[in-house]
Amino acid sequence: MKATAQPVIKDLVLIGGGHTHAIALRMFGMKPLAGVRLTLITEASATAYSGMLPGHIAGFYSHAECHIDLCSLADFAGAQLYLDPAIGLDLNAQQVLCTNRPPVAYDVLSIDIGSTPKLPDLLSCVDDIIPAKPVRDFLHQWEAVVSRVSQSPETPVCLSIVGGGAGGVELALTMQHRLQQILKAADQPLTNLEMHVLHRGSELMPQHSRWVRDRLRALLTQRGIHLHLNQEVQEIQAHLIRCQSGLEIYSDDIFWVTQASAPDWLGKSGLSVDQNGFVLVNDTLQSLSHPNVFAAGDIATIVNHPRPKAGVFAVRQGKPLFHNLRHTLLNQPLKPFRPQKHYLSLIGTGDGAAISSWGSLGWRSPLLWNWKDWIDRQFMQRFSDLPEMRQRGMRRWGDGEMGRHGDAETQSTLNLQSPISNLQSPIMPCAGCGSKVGSTVLKRVLHRIQLEQNRIEELEVREQELKDTSPTSPPSPSPHLPISSLRPPSSLLRPPSSHILIGLNTPDDAAVLQIPPGKVLVQTIDYFTSLINDPFIFGQISANHALSDLFAMGAMPHSALAIATIPYAAESNVEETLYQLLSGAIKTLQQANAVLIGGHTTEGAELAFGLSCNGLAAENRLLRKGGMQPGQALILTKALGTGTLFAAKMRSQAKGCWIDRAVESMLQSNQQAAACFLEHGATACTDITGFGLLGHLMEMIQASQVAVELDLDAIPVLEGAQETVQMGIVSSLQPQNQRAGQWIENLVDVSHFPKYPLLFDPQTCGGLLASVPLAQADPCLMRLKEAGYVHSAVIGYSLAKTEGVQPVRMAIAGR
Repeated sequence: MKATAQPVIKDLVLIGGGHTHAIALRMFGMKPLAGVRLTLITEASATAYSGMLPGHIAGFYSHAECHIDLCSLADFAGAQLYLDPAIGLDLNAQQVLCTNRPPVAYDVLSIDIGSTPKLPDLLSCVDDIIPAKPVRDFLHQWEAVVSRVSQSPETPVCLSIVGGGAGGVELALTMQHRLQQILKAADQPLTNLEMHVLHRGSELMPQHSRWVRDRLRALLTQRGIHLHLNQEVQEIQAHLIRCQSGLEIYSDDIFWVTQASAPDWLGKSGLSVDQNGFVLVNDTLQSLSHPNVFAAGDIATIVNHPRPKAGVFAVRQGKPLFHNLRHTLLNQPLKPFRPQKHYLSLIGTGDGAAISSWGSLGWRSPLLWNWKDWIDRQFMQRFSDLPEMRQRGMRRWGDGEMGRHGDAETQSTLNLQSPISNLQSPIMPCAGCGSKVGSTVLKRVLHRIQLEQNRIEELEVREQELKDTSPTSPPSPSPHLPISSLRPPSSLLRPPSSHILIGLNTPDDAAVLQIPPGKVLVQTIDYFTSLINDPFIFGQISANHALSDLFAMGAMPHSALAIATIPYAAESNVEETLYQLLSGAIKTLQQANAVLIGGHTTEGAELAFGLSCNGLAAENRLLRKGGMQPGQALILTKALGTGTLFAAKMRSQAKGCWIDRAVESMLQSNQQAAACFLEHGATACTDITGFGLLGHLMEMIQASQVAVELDLDAIPVLEGAQETVQMGIVSSLQPQNQRAGQWIENLVDVSHFPKYPLLFDPQTCGGLLASVPLAQADPCLMRLKEAGYVHSAVIGYSLAKTEGVQPVRMAIAGR
């Protein structure tokens, strides 16, 4: 028998990375709850702090300074991070429906997704306006405006802001400051910028005092911003604003900052919502209709204490939400939250000053901006300076470690407060075949995967039917269909071709394949522990990694056997993890026209997965490592750096955006690259994985008996990889890989170069490295980039081998 491990028995899922959830996540990191798996579902790995956004727009703060890195925060909290928009809820099945992944099960759910401006029906095309939210989309559009003005400051530009609340006024002032600074730096007249603010009411910012309203109105006038009150926008078309009064304004960009609203899927799911779609909650932040669903921040309306949609309330709700989520999981009493009736507003004026608004009082001073800046930086520091994380940088669910931070208080809390205490007896996992995942779990997982595939296929059919009947009005996809409307599962278990004689469609002990005439069977296997806290994405990455060996050999994927280790958990939680994991793997296999024909699953300390893949190829079309010839170009299809980046992630030293780019690279299949190499006469190929670029290149060199010259500057590198290497952060496999440096002829000349350590960086789902005839190098490279391999590059050339000289030489610019 094995020692008792802490199993997962409850799933707490957070939708949205708003202020309230960010605070709650940090608190869960400081005081984790054993037996609870925490999952954050959000659209991006960084979330904007609203208090610093005006300063960012004015140019006072960088993007990093005003964004919370949810990747690092999730790691600190021991949370799974799912980067995907939520589009619906199945409240009966207790599942979150997402855009690009299978449904996510929950026991307790919390929603903090913010709000968006309410868009009018008068818009002929939503592309004509730029809503202030979602913030990520708004900032993307704003940076495009800044870039356009920077590149052509001599060109007049007109901006209009619809909405005269605090948000619209502050936006106008800060935008003007940023763009005027650009015009000044380019010695262009400030009159090149024209700005308008349109408001339907007779007073700006009606929720603020007369002094504040008058002062800001005077400030807009003083700075030459045209203010249009009592103007109801009637139509916007092709950058032209038409008002009911007859006023017409042509604007290059129109920003929409009006009354807040909520996405309609909340109400359609069955949650109790108000007239604007916001979730109705009680004093404990629980949904009025579903007590195991919580909501906070702008997306929630507290029935007994209605308040304006303001960031101050979202921040104040962080601690109460954490307390009540924790107590719900522990079956303990909840505490009510009562927001203050009055709160201080600090409104930036875009010039290094701010206006304070408190009831009937107001004041304008640079001191207020300095004070606001200090408050905001203190708040953000709580998320950038997280307490040092021990072990491997993240808590592994079910690993049996009581506290990641090592303090006695945390460990004691975990021992005493845990849903695990609700179990009648401790779990003592067995070894041998007793460690297998149960057959009923496997059957349910495969059944769920098939149902999800059927659902997607039926949605695609319905959408196509709607497009065919109404081509000018694209439908909004339904996020969920009742199970009863779906056809019985079949395609997942049915072999895709007659060459699979026995697969998952029968209960036999092994799969049976028939090799087609004229083909050879190519086999490979890969298996490793998870490097990312999302089993669906990990399943895709693992499958891509395993299939790459087939692509490197010039083989077409045919079938695969899976091997998985699922962290110890209650049966339903094991099922959820396996469902997400296999869904990801099968998605990748299907994209490669391969099928899963069997596998083996066990329970263990941490998530691990791999595939034994079968491929078919014509024997005379195989790509071998030993086929390199002198005078050929070496082409690499992906950038290097996954090893150091994920080592940095474990130490909370990697930015979320760096990890995003690395994951995008790992999710890119090498299949099209392999086809491209075959089309352009490649004679040798390998995939760059655990032994690093130089290690795998040396295998090709030794098998081919040639030498190579590498251009270190030409080798593509993932964003952030050079920074993490310069911090001294490398993979644990790096020291062994670095021994391959002995084969470099001019090692002394290049070992100090910043990119040099990345030659030995172990890659997960790395690119292909192939040798192609020189005449085919440029057309091959062009075709690779057209296929989406944007980092592909010619990194060197093969040479004739010289006796007594090391086979690798680094080309150095200027020498």
